[in-house]
Amino acid sequence: MGMVTKRKKMHYGDTHLQRRWRVRNRRRDLDQIDDDLQTRSGELINQNVDLDKPGFAQFYCVHCAKYFIDDTAMQAHFRTKVHKRRLKALEIEPYSIEEAERAAGRGSFVKPKKRAMETQPSKEDVVAGKRIRVEVVPEDTDATDSPLTSKTKRKKMEKMET
Repeated sequence: MGMVTKRKKMHYGDTHLQRRWRVRNRRRDLDQIDDDLQTRSGELINQNVDLDKPGFAQFYCVHCAKYFIDDTAMQAHFRTKVHKRRLKALEIEPYSIEEAERAAGRGSFVKPKKRAMETQPSKEDVVAGKRIRVEVVPEDTDATDSPLTSKTKRKKMEKMET
């Protein structure tokens, strides 16, 4: 019986290369994107021409922090799962220093706020005056408003009684 051949390690000690590969495709974090949405979303959509960036920095997705080559590529990106996942992640208020201190025991728990997030408007809509809106969704304090939740509560109560 022969021995299984050992795979040779071609790049011994290439930690400097691994670090470069790891951060090459790094995007902005959710808290940075949230800050951009709150303060300078209009400025990011209408950027000056920059010849070093794809599409001369004219087609930028604020939610994903990505540049696109033309408007059709950006509109196709808005329909992808990657963009929809990013919108879903941005619906929850980002993690903050205050929340970290509350988790460490310096304060009481406050549930993060849920927000309504929409895809950014196109260039023509921005010129017309439409802006990105970030609105806090009010929580349902009374469950009797929707008939579906009241039915499920009744069923749970019936199961508990029997």
